[in-house]
Amino acid sequence: MNAPAPERAPVLVACSHGTDDPRGRHAIRGLVASVRAARPGLEVREAFVDVQEPRVDAVVRTALDEGRDVVVVPLLLSAGFHVHVDIAAAVAAPDAAAAPRAVAAHALGPDPRLIEVLARRLRAAGAGAGDAVVLAAAGSSDPRAARDVEAVVEGLRSGWTAGPVTVGYGAGCAPRVAEAVAAARLAGARRVVVASYLLAPGHFHGRLLAAGADVVTAPLVGDGVLVDVVLDRFDGASRTLPTRERA
Repeated sequence: MNAPAPERAPVLVACSHGTDDPRGRHAIRGLVASVRAARPGLEVREAFVDVQEPRVDAVVRTALDEGRDVVVVPLLLSAGFHVHVDIAAAVAAPDAAAAPRAVAAHALGPDPRLIEVLARRLRAAGAGAGDAVVLAAAGSSDPRAARDVEAVVEGLRSGWTAGPVTVGYGAGCAPRVAEAVAAARLAGARRVVVASYLLAPGHFHGRLLAAGADVVTAPLVGDGVLVDVVLDRFDGASRTLPTRERA
């Protein structure tokens, strides 16, 4: 997985949401830097769908104009509006069949490795027997994103036997995180632990800290497994590009 990339491999455009929070920006830059370090020779460019520049459509167009194929890897945990609309529009096929092509990879989640990261974060935070876990996701109005989160909840329930696991959302879906925390207390939980199903610190993680839980885990960035997931998404999408000689 971490072998050097072939000459003129597709450009990996690592596309995140974007944030005003400097901690979140630093965390995402660190993830992108780790992807570069894991596969020397692979060109990795950063892009965003909101808040920050450069926007994903501009980064994709620049690479295509340079004669490069492009794989956009969403640094997003679920496939909602930004994947199905913003990123999909950025990689829309050009008119010329022989032109360089752009494709989008799947979102990072759901993935069993992310569930393992969540479990590690819970153990590191001291979660144990008798604690209720609320998996907290950013949320989306796109039902496909909610299905992705539900798959992660089911996976965590299967592997986390210390207590009940429910779900709460920051926006777009119900129940909201604070409601899920309150419901866990009413059900008799000794403590409530929020498992942050968020990539990086920022606005949503700050809201989790105010949701009334006893413990809130750290976001997922910082675990090396994320680099493996990003590169696996890139490799899978790369295989869908037309085979041709690369200059």
